Amino acid sequence: MCLGFKTLSVNNKIRSNINNKWLLFDADNQILGRFCSIIAKLIIGKNKIYFTPNINCGNKVIIINASKIIFTGKKMKNKLYISYSGYPGGQKKSTAIELFKKNPCKLIYKSILGMLPKTSLGRKIIKNLYIFTYEKHNFYKKKIKKLNINEIY
Repeated sequence: MCLGFKTLSVNNKIRSNINNKWLLFDADNQILGRFCSIIAKLIIGKNKIYFTPNINCGNKVIIINASKIIFTGKKMKNKLYISYSGYPGGQKKSTAIELFKKNPCKLIYKSILGMLPKTSLGRKIIKNLYIFTYEKHNFYKKKIKKLNINEIY
């Protein structure tokens, strides 16, 4: 006998009832890959009970102190980031340490972007991420909840 239970998924009608929280994380003394994988789960919304893969139901995340993030092993010298302009001979390679010296926020941004879906939804989700090099940010009027990344998982 079927009891008639239905799995409810979030759609555009229910989407307005979703509460996106503002979360603040400090990247000081955090390992890049472990830190970014937790942040990626939070901005996708996989920690919520009403997670739906085709809807942007994640939180908005602010990361401060991006200049104090650390690498393990020899990744600073050996890890390559490749960009291509689309023109012949337009491929540029840079190591992680070169990218970190130029812009540490971009290093965190690229690593989180690589963990998101490569679709139009992934491009919408990444807009929920705000990265700042130092402790100052410009979201003081929001109700921000400061969390420690080590206490989440």
